[in-house]
Amino acid sequence: MTRRPRELALGAKFAVTGGREGWIRTLLTALGVGLGVALLFAAASIPHVNQASSARGDARVPAASGSKKAFERSDSSLLFDMVGTEYHGESIGGLLLRPEGAHPAVPPGLRAVPRPGEMAASPALRELLDSPKGELLRRRLPFKVTASIGDAGLLDPRELFFYAGSDRLSTATGATRTDAFGGEVVKLPLNPVLVALTVVSCVVLLMPVVIFIATAVRFGGERRDRRLAALRLVGADTAMTRWIAAGEALAGSALGLLLGAVFFLLGRELIGGVRFWSFAAFPADFTPDPLLAVLVLLAVPLAAVVVTLFTMRSVAVEPLGVVRAVKPRRRRLWWRLLLPAAGIGVLALSPRAGVDQGVTDPNLVALGAILTLTGLATLLPWLVEAAVARLRGGPVAWQLAVRRLQLSGGTAGRAVAGITVAVAGAISLQMMTTGIHADFVRTTEQDPSRAQIDVVANFPSGERAQRMIHDFRATKGVEAVIGTVETYATRPGHYPEGEIRPTTVLTVGDCATLSELARIPSCRDGDTFVVHPEGDKRLSGWVDRTARPGEAVNLDTTSDYDPSVKPYLWTLPKSARPAVSRPDPMGEHRHGIFATPGAVDVARLPSAETRAMVRVDREVPDAAEYVRNTAAAIDPAMTVRTIDNIDRDRQYASVQSGLRTGAIATMLLIALSLLVSQIEQLRERRRLLSVLVAFGTRRSSLALSVLWQTAVPVVLGVVLAVAGGTALGVALLDMVGKRVTDWWLFLPLAGTGTVAVLVVTLLSLPPLWRLMRPDGLRTE
Repeated sequence: MTRRPRELALGAKFAVTGGREGWIRTLLTALGVGLGVALLFAAASIPHVNQASSARGDARVPAASGSKKAFERSDSSLLFDMVGTEYHGESIGGLLLRPEGAHPAVPPGLRAVPRPGEMAASPALRELLDSPKGELLRRRLPFKVTASIGDAGLLDPRELFFYAGSDRLSTATGATRTDAFGGEVVKLPLNPVLVALTVVSCVVLLMPVVIFIATAVRFGGERRDRRLAALRLVGADTAMTRWIAAGEALAGSALGLLLGAVFFLLGRELIGGVRFWSFAAFPADFTPDPLLAVLVLLAVPLAAVVVTLFTMRSVAVEPLGVVRAVKPRRRRLWWRLLLPAAGIGVLALSPRAGVDQGVTDPNLVALGAILTLTGLATLLPWLVEAAVARLRGGPVAWQLAVRRLQLSGGTAGRAVAGITVAVAGAISLQMMTTGIHADFVRTTEQDPSRAQIDVVANFPSGERAQRMIHDFRATKGVEAVIGTVETYATRPGHYPEGEIRPTTVLTVGDCATLSELARIPSCRDGDTFVVHPEGDKRLSGWVDRTARPGEAVNLDTTSDYDPSVKPYLWTLPKSARPAVSRPDPMGEHRHGIFATPGAVDVARLPSAETRAMVRVDREVPDAAEYVRNTAAAIDPAMTVRTIDNIDRDRQYASVQSGLRTGAIATMLLIALSLLVSQIEQLRERRRLLSVLVAFGTRRSSLALSVLWQTAVPVVLGVVLAVAGGTALGVALLDMVGKRVTDWWLFLPLAGTGTVAVLVVTLLSLPPLWRLMRPDGLRTE
């Protein structure tokens, strides 16, 4: 064992002192390893990214949120109201603040609380407000921007967030008092099925990276073998040559670790301010977990040594040359089939889980996916060699490609193993997401054809509520408003303690509005109706017990539990007609007492909730933004929602966004790895290519042969990926109790892998032309 470190060190020395050829080989190995290590560091940073973003989110939450503590007015207290809006599909969050003392609590990222009429905005929001695109948003946020929110007060660098000062806040209008920031956001646990999907996604995205690193450390095999033969000639034994070769790979991987760290540091600065779908993070957030980083730093050099030693078993290094077995040793198939079978078995034998049930141990899910994808990677070299072994004849380009594959089919298979694993994993993930899609993306009963925006506000004044409906109808781009003023109505009288007082809802709206909410044959101002829910006898009973024509109802429910408050009695006219409710644009059925403005003076209602469902003219640009501007002018805390017939689970959408981002990074790495591998193989065959050109072989034939050498393994790999990915997808769906909904999902994914190969081949043609020059015949 004392010899091995010296032999590894000797190999590392050869890697960096072998002249220009040695440096090129070492740099290509380091480049390949570095790309993989950079992505591994990025993956190891995800826990810190989530933790840092969550900590910043908790730090800016007012301490009153989710707390039962009753804050009293003090020198450090302030009032706040959470406000939010949407602009051109982007969510904008914010807080309205009003200090109550000389030293109020200051939110993170600020030095002082904004004064009334002033606003502190995030850099991304300031950029939007200063741009021509933010003209309508400036009207909605009519505050003077006096400060920028620091990183400590933002979830990510592209977040749109603001703090604004307001002197209109009061506890009577719904504001809340606090004296500190640093609450805790209530976070829902990730759905068990999404946990399984996330685990499989991580395996699928990282497996190609690991395979590429294992392939990169084998670059430069032919030149290395000739040098090892020279070492045998001067007295080295077989074991020593293997460890020296491992030392060369170790040097390339060590340099690759340094390049990977550089790539990672540069990459995080470049992507720190970029948003991929809903994902963005500060550069400092990309800090690898220490344990995972140490694991990468130890595993990559160890893998380089182990892979090289394993590869050298099939190479006989003799003093007069290298013999790669005249009759190649036949690859064993049984253990290659055992790996994917074991992976599918682990998933198949795992207890079933559903969306509302516990899922199996994530470690089992990861183990099953790793075994399956590793088995596919080991099957590909055997499949390539078996497929090309009996191929004969054809054009010159085809014969050159086939002969090269027959001599080194395993190397060609390993070069495209990353694509095979990536396509197989993508197929299984697509099958799984499609299978569970219906559980997380549901069709609602909302009707966007009748209205597109729903606005809800709590007002202490019915008069103000009525004005809100008027303002919406006067807004540019609005075609119609289904506007109502609602308040609870109870049956007056004394009721024994414990007995439930009959209660219903009074809805006030004009005839056009009421006809959208109930089946009313005729209507004019001054009419009243008793509306029953369709087919619900229990609720109809409560309506009849409360809404009795000719008798009074109490419209101020605070008097029911506060004796000091005088009831506000209103008599339901005897002329009130019965009607049946119909779904409104939000898909809700309203019932109770329906009245027109001529029957009830909404200005006298002590408290009322106002709701408006707005239909906009789609031909008017930014009509929805004009509606939101009107809502913000009335009350910034007003709730404005888009009416949509599709309801997408936020956790599911978040997982999908992360999956897309990771898939882009992985596909870029695979394309780069293929290009580096292709250039390395061409460089190793430079002399052979020059000889073929010297003997009269057309350059176009050589270019086509390069294409065929890549295309044949890729086609076989895609076929293997389709079979393996489909089997893995079926097993994953069975584990979560779902069935396959589409058996043809593999078609676009298989096409993506094929296109990637064509692009890489085209990019490798310029180096090919340079390598076919006559000076490639020179040798020493």
